[in-house]
Amino acid sequence: MSDLFIDLKNKVQAANPVIVFPEGTDERILEAASRLASEKVLQPILVGDRAEVSAKADAGGFSLDGVEVLNPTEYPEFDALVASLVERRKGKTTEEQASKILLDENYFGTMLVYTGKAQGLVSGAAHSTADTVRPALQIIKTKEGVKKTSGAFIMVRGDEKYVFADCAINIAPSSQDLAESAVVSAETARVFGIDPKVALLSFSTKGSAVSPETEKVVEALEILKGMDPNFTYDGELQFDAAFVPSVATKKAPYSPLKGEANVFIFPSLETGNIGYKMVQRLGGFEAIGPILQGLNMPVNDLSRGCNAEDVYKLALITAMQSLDVK
Repeated sequence: MSDLFIDLKNKVQAANPVIVFPEGTDERILEAASRLASEKVLQPILVGDRAEVSAKADAGGFSLDGVEVLNPTEYPEFDALVASLVERRKGKTTEEQASKILLDENYFGTMLVYTGKAQGLVSGAAHSTADTVRPALQIIKTKEGVKKTSGAFIMVRGDEKYVFADCAINIAPSSQDLAESAVVSAETARVFGIDPKVALLSFSTKGSAVSPETEKVVEALEILKGMDPNFTYDGELQFDAAFVPSVATKKAPYSPLKGEANVFIFPSLETGNIGYKMVQRLGGFEAIGPILQGLNMPVNDLSRGCNAEDVYKLALITAMQSLDVK
């Protein structure tokens, strides 16, 4: 395990937050939850039928000591959750509809987070991204001033740590989306001990090319200036002008980043997704994520191709995010 995760583990362990896993019968979830509980890193809640969860755990050789299992149909505070969901949805959901919705493990788990029973949620091992994100957007919702969530990756190699966004959610972000992504990505950077220096990336540096694509990034910079964020930022910049000091002195001599950016905002999902995978595969970086940004409380989405180690690490990240919730 990298130094980053050792550090995360130590910080999370001191707080011992509660993290809910809606996919309680998935073997990978069971293995990770058992490990997290045995190491006393955090308190896992598994959603599912107790007998079925226990049978799967026994078959896999996983202890459930320190792991809470909650079945929506037997949850003693189910009616209170229903009432809370009806209130949160403000006329969009009836009591009857809420009772049915909360039988869905992801909605049930999300309501546990919203009502304070848990501090974060990890799902997606057996569900689509939409299944994980939709309840979060409807119930937990985005932070004030943030219209859309975005997906960041922490790229790690040895002592090097960078934030790449958006690499997972928004296909064609607007200028406003890019500015908001810059702000929440800076927050993510700070969670992981990175002093954010944010670059709005483009194929142009300071007007070296002009097109609708570059103008979108230029406009994003102006929007970001109006938000008056408390971190260093600049754009539009090519990657080398943002990252290599010697190139920055030639291409962007007046940039406050001085070629030392560590948070990179990509102009589209296409560029972001390709970019992080190239750095991962060609540069030997570990890609940690996607980390969902901009929500009021942490909810994170696993890949359906994940393994138990991936679940363990994303749970640590989610727990760490929960410590930063105001």
